[in-house]
Amino acid sequence: MSRSPEASDAVRRSVGRRDVTEWRSRGGRRLVEAHRRLAERRNEPLAVATTLAIGGAIAVAGVWATTFLYDAVADQDGIARLDRPVLARAKRARGPLPNGAAAAIAHLFGPIGMPVLAAAAGTTLSLRARDPLPVVTVAAAGAGSVLMTLGGKGVVDRHRPPRRDAIPPFEHSPSFPSGHTLNATVVAGTLAYLLMLEQRQNAPQIATAAVATAATATVGLSRVLLGAHWFTDVLTGWAAGAGWLATVVTAHRLHLTLRP
Repeated sequence: MSRSPEASDAVRRSVGRRDVTEWRSRGGRRLVEAHRRLAERRNEPLAVATTLAIGGAIAVAGVWATTFLYDAVADQDGIARLDRPVLARAKRARGPLPNGAAAAIAHLFGPIGMPVLAAAAGTTLSLRARDPLPVVTVAAAGAGSVLMTLGGKGVVDRHRPPRRDAIPPFEHSPSFPSGHTLNATVVAGTLAYLLMLEQRQNAPQIATAAVATAATATVGLSRVLLGAHWFTDVLTGWAAGAGWLATVVTAHRLHLTLRP
């Protein structure tokens, strides 16, 4: 049984019982009003781009703040105390099966696999909805996460764990933050959000969110298992990725709010 355009649009605006175009907080309503004024003065794509730019600047500032915080606590052997014990535990968990699985995850969510996966998923969602918004949203999410990764690595320039503690093939870029983790958090979270908008019932939505969360956690932990990253690299990847993901979702919600 086919759905009417109205019914289809209602599904695309709801996650569970929550209509994502409803803004319950005063700050949210002010954000919508500011977005509306900018869209009326200029145009809607520019308004969305502005929201992403402002949110991206805040997220990047958060990454920079995290790097300086890391430097401060690492000098005093603070949070970095986690790194060596976690790596030692990861080494004890190694074996043919977990090592092979971690290597496969590294390829799937790596600099080639992740963009291909994101582009394919975003394009499929756009074709199904006959709407370019999903693929544009995924592309913006991925581009922002890559810029955040490169920025963090350039600032800290942290060395990866010693090669004697890692599994080849070895990586040569700076260690902090974990790009695999940050990108997986953003892309998996964005795709899960878009899929949940298309799902009618709570059970599939919960399952989608759980799969995305599990995938993000697995990617991060696999980087430690391989000795490709310190645990604090992964923690920062999760945190920074969650911040940028929240920005992307907010921009998407603002766009839906102003749609007829």
